Amino acid sequence: MLKKIRVILAVISIVLVTLCFVDFTGLADKWFGWTVKIQFLPALLALNLVVLASLVVLTLLLGRIYCSVICPLGIMQDIFGWLGKKRKKYRYSWSPAKNVLRIVFLCIMAVAVFLGIGVVVSLLAPYSAYGRICANLLAPVWDAANNVLAGIAESNGSYAFYKVNVGIQSWIVFGVAVATVVILAILAWRNGRTYCNTVCPVGTVLGFLSRFSLLSPVIDKSKCNSCGLCSRNCKASCIDGKNHRIDYSRCVACMDCIGTCAHHAISYGLRYRHEDDKNVKADAAPVSGSRRTFVMTALATAGAAALRAQEKKVDGGLAVIEDKQIPDRKVKIVPPGALSIKNLADHCTACQLCIQACPNDVLRPSTDLERLMKPEASYENGYCRPECTRCSEVCPTGAIIKITPADKSAIQVGHAVWVRKNCIPLTDDVECGNCARHCPTGAIQMINSVAGDESSRKIPAVNTEKCIGCGACENLCPARPFSAIYVEGHQIHRTI
Repeated sequence: MLKKIRVILAVISIVLVTLCFVDFTGLADKWFGWTVKIQFLPALLALNLVVLASLVVLTLLLGRIYCSVICPLGIMQDIFGWLGKKRKKYRYSWSPAKNVLRIVFLCIMAVAVFLGIGVVVSLLAPYSAYGRICANLLAPVWDAANNVLAGIAESNGSYAFYKVNVGIQSWIVFGVAVATVVILAILAWRNGRTYCNTVCPVGTVLGFLSRFSLLSPVIDKSKCNSCGLCSRNCKASCIDGKNHRIDYSRCVACMDCIGTCAHHAISYGLRYRHEDDKNVKADAAPVSGSRRTFVMTALATAGAAALRAQEKKVDGGLAVIEDKQIPDRKVKIVPPGALSIKNLADHCTACQLCIQACPNDVLRPSTDLERLMKPEASYENGYCRPECTRCSEVCPTGAIIKITPADKSAIQVGHAVWVRKNCIPLTDDVECGNCARHCPTGAIQMINSVAGDESSRKIPAVNTEKCIGCGACENLCPARPFSAIYVEGHQIHRTI
């Protein structure tokens, strides 16, 4: 029964988290956005003390139930492991904990957080890894299926669905997502929770706490005949059936062992009542005797987190015109609410949730090594509408703080720059003024290209003090392949 409850909760959990990444309507985030905010590392980076305290208490009470019920990457590995069971049952075996590797990866994460090496943090963070998988592998399939339904509905005179762009935002991020799935699938298929109990820094921290949990699976020596069946069914490889021991730092409370034991020698309950058989004490200390190192590393990770707390064709249906090209910006643009490029780099785990949530197709993963896979804005497909604050609403780490439309209208993420050689009033001798007409802040005025000559073509003049860098001018400029006006980003955002 306990296993069935755990499986049901896990299925609900992974479905809700996945919907937050693939649903482009915003409804999933409105109702289920809390599921991404209760993930451990995002809560740590956002200094969400309520969530962190709740997860710590949950682990001290029930063990590493987080890894089996809340963490989507852990649940995904269970799915791969379950598929592996269809090929061969009881293929696991007990193995000693690789505590040295666990400490090494935790130290790497702590150093990366402290030094602001975002690429390392992004690659090791379990929640972010799952987010990239959803955004790059599942979302395109979801969008394509939606477009099929939209086409069917349209042919029947219904517009209950609407078509959306389908494509890969970044082939680099796509490659990382594919590699992550392949590696995790192989590990989980063959060895169960190898990633969770060797590489994952969250699993290492929670594993330390779970060694002192109140409730856990326990072995009754009087009933156990040392058949080893529990060991061969344990995906965490943490049960030494012959010696009646369970390594609680690796046990993810999946309850598989309870259902497997034919003699009912394993039960889930108060662990310390069995202390007389030294089942707990045998596994209390890490193999390397490095408890002090572990504690110091975990504290360093938390302290570091606290310190670092398909191109559109705009042709009116008359002719195919040249695609727009991305301008060479000296400073990249990051979303309003990010405060600065440095703040985004320090807190973002590159989960891609804000990119998926952006309804205007403005955000995409960065390809710069320093900010690899983290969001940046570009305006070839759309512009950052002043009334939209979706990215700030979904960010679980504090990399983009929550803002209101009123706040956003006064945040300057960059400023517009006019490029004379591309402006069509001068190149094609025609009237334009698109940039001035669509500027939401009135920062662009049209002036005579020749001072004092009222008959000369009008060109834009930018008031950089009023410009907020929304990109409406850049996106709607008819010049091709490069716009005659583009936005240059700011390192630090300011309020105008």
